[in-house]
Amino acid sequence: MGFASAGGHRLEIEWLGRDDGRAPLVLLHEGLGSISLWRDFPARLAQATGRRVLVYSRYGHGESDVLRERQPVAFMHREAEAFGELLENLRVASAILVGHSDGASIALLHAASPVSRASALVVLAPHLFVEDRTIASIAEAREALATTDLLLRLGRHHRDPLRTFRGWNDVWLDPAFRAWDIREGISRIEVPVLAIQGEEDEYGTMAQVDELGRLLPVAPTELRLPGCGHSAHRDRPAEVTAAVAEFVDVL
Repeated sequence: MGFASAGGHRLEIEWLGRDDGRAPLVLLHEGLGSISLWRDFPARLAQATGRRVLVYSRYGHGESDVLRERQPVAFMHREAEAFGELLENLRVASAILVGHSDGASIALLHAASPVSRASALVVLAPHLFVEDRTIASIAEAREALATTDLLLRLGRHHRDPLRTFRGWNDVWLDPAFRAWDIREGISRIEVPVLAIQGEEDEYGTMAQVDELGRLLPVAPTELRLPGCGHSAHRDRPAEVTAAVAEFVDVL
């Protein structure tokens, strides 16, 4: 475990596996995620692919700097820029990005930028636009914060769990966020893409992956998982790990 700087903040990072000269996998976590909330998935990927794996906690998450301001509607665009700076500071010239949920959206934004360092993308439950299902589930999470031990559980993974939660929850439930949409830039992504989506995802529908396939210049490889929710890497780790390993094997 260590730290690096990007976007004006100190970010928690961790490398796993051995550097064999190939592009590493870099994991971008979900809206309430952190390094520790990936659990054993990074180690699984390192073992299955034989590649080095980098995980990090975004600003406001994990052991990274605590969030000090309200998140703007365009916070994922800001995080995509900071992510590019992080790769530059770590001297990672090319990487396979593995993003989940908000992290998948940030990976897509980075890959669509003129300064992209992505050689391929794995996106799990990506958000391209806002759906009613997403907003309803995020509103339920706000209720859970008030009525369950959710804050205590988040405290095991974040320096300031309340700020982390509100940084995610408040912006998604801001009425202005309903217009958030990143579909316009998807056609600029020219690297191979693996899209993984649970068919019972409580935070999004198959329409997200359908739109991704419609907009990408080259059709993505897809893994659609019946009976699977939002976190496929936790619900179906063996299938997801095998799919990622097969996808990156030819890269």
